[in-house]
Amino acid sequence: MLLLHYTGLKSCDKAIDWLSRPESKVSCHYVIDESGRITQMVAEAMRAWHAGLAVWAGETDINSASIGIEIHNPGHELGYPDFPEAQLNALVDLCRDIMARNSIPAARVLGHSDVAPTRKKDPGEKFPWGRLAEAGIGHWVAPAPVNKADPGFARDAAGPLIAEVQTMLGRYGYGIDATGVFDSLTEFVVTAFQRHFRPERVSGRIDQSTIATLECLIGALPKSAAAS
Repeated sequence: MLLLHYTGLKSCDKAIDWLSRPESKVSCHYVIDESGRITQMVAEAMRAWHAGLAVWAGETDINSASIGIEIHNPGHELGYPDFPEAQLNALVDLCRDIMARNSIPAARVLGHSDVAPTRKKDPGEKFPWGRLAEAGIGHWVAPAPVNKADPGFARDAAGPLIAEVQTMLGRYGYGIDATGVFDSLTEFVVTAFQRHFRPERVSGRIDQSTIATLECLIGALPKSAAAS
């Protein structure tokens, strides 16, 4: 698995310094600054502490099963600017190299918020997943159009449709069970899904665009990649 993050700090130098400190209890394999400079922090064969409490497709030790890249961006709490072109170009080259050397399939390139939706937002809705997919990095389909008149289902909704969406999210890989109740975990997971796959409207609500996009993603998955 290849996991993409943003640093969430004001400067890349501060991020590298923090990720180098044992007391931080966090680390990653690579950091990419705004200019595209790549700094390797941990050897790929070694376990880095970048995922935290996380799950994907039943795997709960994401740190042992992944390579982590921190893309410098101040993040949602500090203005959340766009990702610069030079940075994205460097990221594409690095991802392609890592995927080729480690036999990582496109569908196993994920964001931190995908595996830890209750805790994380990164790399966020401004991250250009579609562009990376054009380079063979990550799984992607064109998001279904958003109907502004469709408010969608929200917290405390319940019924077979909620259970069906939860089942599909779990099948795709998210850590969620089909309870049929739109609880707080469901809202977090739907929000994470929208940040990654339907960023036009990140509402946390289950609307028809979200359902249609999820159905298309599952339909486009290689059979071996679908979570059981």
